Amino acid sequence: MLSNKPRQIGTRVEKPLIMIVGPTAVGKTDFSMSLAETIGGEVISADSRQFYRGMDIGTAKPDAREMARIPHHLINIALPDEIIDLTRFHKLLEEATQAIYAQGHLPIMVGGTGQYARSILQGWNIPSQPPDPRMRAILLSWAEELGPFEMHSKLQKVDPEAAAFIQPQNVRRVVRALEVIFSTGRKFSDLRQRHTPVYQVLMIGLLRDRKDLYARIDERIDKMIEQGLLEEVKNLVGQGYPPTLPAFSAIGYKEMVDVLQNKISLNESVVIMKRRTREYVRRQANWFKPSDPQIHWFNADEIILPDAVKLIEKFLAGELQ
Repeated sequence: MLSNKPRQIGTRVEKPLIMIVGPTAVGKTDFSMSLAETIGGEVISADSRQFYRGMDIGTAKPDAREMARIPHHLINIALPDEIIDLTRFHKLLEEATQAIYAQGHLPIMVGGTGQYARSILQGWNIPSQPPDPRMRAILLSWAEELGPFEMHSKLQKVDPEAAAFIQPQNVRRVVRALEVIFSTGRKFSDLRQRHTPVYQVLMIGLLRDRKDLYARIDERIDKMIEQGLLEEVKNLVGQGYPPTLPAFSAIGYKEMVDVLQNKISLNESVVIMKRRTREYVRRQANWFKPSDPQIHWFNADEIILPDAVKLIEKFLAGELQ
């Protein structure tokens, strides 16, 4: 097992964190678990959709067998109507990493948006403006009426810098930015400060040929339908969770809601899900670029585990620039 406890460098303790990034369906889950078994790691999910209990199929959440194989953190930690903003995510991440370090293990953060990754890499200090429930309700209603991309264009007009680091499909985050702007009269981006990053981060990126990736996406979506994604969404709505919740804006859930409301057929929903996921993959590429020197890229089609382990060994030894 590698030595991966926080180490002392000068007078400062640096806490190692491995990030596994890459497009949807590239194979991050399987790779992260093999890596964790090899180096004595534990997995932290940074996929905001996997936070929610009852949202299992549509989020490609690890199953009980996989979570028994490797300790997982930040999965099934909230109800679908709870809000976990970036500030709370950072707090939960800190709690998870401290628990992992206490075991002498290495935290491996998997997935998440580019915004999550950059906020950790760059030491963002997220604005602590208290929530305004009334304004948020109005903005969420507005978002439901306009759609995510039109709502994002509103943010683009009042705070282009914030719009650049918040993805259009992250409706909850767009709403939060507008809420802060309207409440304070200041740009959301101006309130976001940077501090010394908490973690020493090694980013490992996975890539696949685009044609192969799209085939994997299609296969995943077909499997979700076979496993009962429609029934999963029907159960959530039946429990009283309104389809207007931000959690239902995720690809797969929105389409199943439309099926339940007889707006589209199940076959039509599958076509839409596959198209939207491809579009999402292209947007992900804007966050995680092959030219990014901070990311160590591997071809997921190849046997990459030994090379990844060697890279991590160098990282932990302080041999990477």
